Amino acid sequence: MSALEREWPVKYDVLGVHVSATHYDETVDAIARAALAGVPAIVSLHAVHAVVTASRDAHLREAVNSFQMVAPDGQPVRWALNLLYRVGLSDRVYGPELMLRMCERAARDKIAIYLYGGATREILDRLQTALAGRYPGLTISGGESPPFRPLTEVEDQQIVERINGSGAGIVFIGLGCPKQDIFAFEHRDRIRAVQVCVGAAFDFHAGSKRMAPRWMQRRGLEWLYRLLQEPRRLGRRYLVTNTQFLVKLAGQLLSRKRNRVE
Repeated sequence: MSALEREWPVKYDVLGVHVSATHYDETVDAIARAALAGVPAIVSLHAVHAVVTASRDAHLREAVNSFQMVAPDGQPVRWALNLLYRVGLSDRVYGPELMLRMCERAARDKIAIYLYGGATREILDRLQTALAGRYPGLTISGGESPPFRPLTEVEDQQIVERINGSGAGIVFIGLGCPKQDIFAFEHRDRIRAVQVCVGAAFDFHAGSKRMAPRWMQRRGLEWLYRLLQEPRRLGRRYLVTNTQFLVKLAGQLLSRKRNRVE
């Protein structure tokens, strides 16, 4: 194992998913370090839905557990780490916030970024404009919104060539869960950059969707805000997966207590 590989944050088992006990500064430093060294890596941000989805799918879970970092995007995931392992995390690592912090660091360290995702080309263009305006020194070496269908082999190869040819050290992927994790895993040996899966960050920073108020985010109620915004699309996701998360977490807590007693 190289020194760089050892510098990724320590992971802990949450429902079978290996989640990194980390914070913003450590996450930003680790990504920037890998990007500057030219070392490919995958970083994903997991809220409750992502953790539960991976916990139910053995192939997805195996892929996610191979990532260099899976940061606790949701407050309940952070709480679970603290409950299970007493790691003392004071905040989550929220995808949209991490994206902004990484863009600031990328502008400072002269790391080019690439944007892959967004529901439409218009959203992607608005995102690029917003980031360029906010971080004048930031190099956005390319961006594309993929079609809503499987890519052909030719299209896929062309995407890889465009990303690698752009010179980007960081590729932000905004395809939603689990599509973005699957894309990153399938391209782990082909994309020569740090792939960072940031979920809905593209929509938020492009202004096409509204983020929950800070007070709701701090209390782990972002899911409720988003549910009220998009009840049809997100109803089942949050009501079912949140319940499953609580039930499975309770089971893991009881199992750990029994093992300690024995």
